[in-house]
Amino acid sequence: MSQLIRFGEKIDGFDVRVLNERAVRAGAGLLFFLALIAFMNAWLMGNFHPTRVFVVAFLIDFTLRVFINPRYAPSLIVGQWMVRRQQPEWTGAPQKRFAWAIGFALAVAMLYLVVLNNIIGPINLIICAMCLTFLFFETAFGICIGCTIYNWFNKGKARLCPGGSCEVLPDKTSTASLTQAAIVALFLVAVGGVAQWIYRTGPQAGHQEQQPATSAPAVAIDPAEAERCKVPDFAKAMGHEEKWKLHNNCK
Repeated sequence: MSQLIRFGEKIDGFDVRVLNERAVRAGAGLLFFLALIAFMNAWLMGNFHPTRVFVVAFLIDFTLRVFINPRYAPSLIVGQWMVRRQQPEWTGAPQKRFAWAIGFALAVAMLYLVVLNNIIGPINLIICAMCLTFLFFETAFGICIGCTIYNWFNKGKARLCPGGSCEVLPDKTSTASLTQAAIVALFLVAVGGVAQWIYRTGPQAGHQEQQPATSAPAVAIDPAEAERCKVPDFAKAMGHEEKWKLHNNCK
């Protein structure tokens, strides 16, 4: 049983249990990809079914990670297989468990809000944005935001962080210079200018097909339905009025 339920591997030369950071990042990338698909379906199409499915899958995955053994979490199994030909990079397990516990708590909140009660509102957006941010920073930069939070509450600071970031100070030569910052700024300005030109001159700018105006027969409006479809102030403040109507099946 001790071999089944445990967190991290005991590797000679390390005085704390460790995890393979390459597999962890691969698993985070897989979850980020699926989460982004679910989020965009909800945001753009008002279809929350992919989000509900993903929340349940995410919760199962993180339950296995935190309370059973990361070796049996599906995303980490696939991630480990994808990086099987790469040299392992061992990172401390304690801070990862804390970070994944945050993910588990967010998944429980989303299960209650979206899956069980079908609640739609700004809190869902905030939680989704947090999950996407955590996953993106993990997979893209190897930065574990939850591990940073771990150091705020734990006297024993995190050890064996990715890239030795816990033990080694950043190299001053890696700091962006003013010239590099100017290049990035000019790049963003150029891309913004190109985007404006494309949107202004593209075929959708002024060649939309005109629909003939037809007079539809008046339909009696149910007062209860009208009250249900009343757009809340937070949606108006966000400029999210039409999206809110779409999400709630209101015309």
